[in-house]
Amino acid sequence: MSVRTTGPSRADLVADTALALLAERGMRGLTHRAVDEAAGLPPGSTSNVARTRQALLELAVRRHAEREARILAPAELPDPAGGLDPLADGLARAVHRSLTQGRALLIARYELALEATRRPELRAYYDRAGAVFKERLGAMLRAAGSPAPDRHVLSLVAWADGLMFTCAAGSFSTQVPDLAEIRADVRELLAGMLGR
Repeated sequence: MSVRTTGPSRADLVADTALALLAERGMRGLTHRAVDEAAGLPPGSTSNVARTRQALLELAVRRHAEREARILAPAELPDPAGGLDPLADGLARAVHRSLTQGRALLIARYELALEATRRPELRAYYDRAGAVFKERLGAMLRAAGSPAPDRHVLSLVAWADGLMFTCAAGSFSTQVPDLAEIRADVRELLAGMLGR
């Protein structure tokens, strides 16, 4: 198992390893002991960072949000006032990057999302972590002239999540659409939403 950590902290290493285990082994494969072993840490190290399973899951959700934000790179998205094509291109690049560079991270997200349906305390934490992206997308759609930004955020996220799930874990898992295909889809969606 290859774990890449972008920070020097033990918490980041534990969280990155937890995400890798979730992608590789699923929720059942995520234990404190498994994290210690996969990360090459002395026994008990993960428990020192995240004492309970809930704490370990919250640590994984927090780290997932950080890493996914880097993949989606919201700072790279164009000014929505610049027109439909640059906006579609920016969103398409973010989705394509998730599918090509962040597949394991996507699978870990699905594991965490499913677990959150069974753990209300994790659901609240998971939803707070995801709210930042939804808020940014809503602001972008408002700036682009959306007459119903909240509804359009839901539609756009549902489309993107559906595409990413289908291509990462679903019936099209061996087929990733190229950037031009994703761009065309996003442009069509945005044109319908924005009436252009």
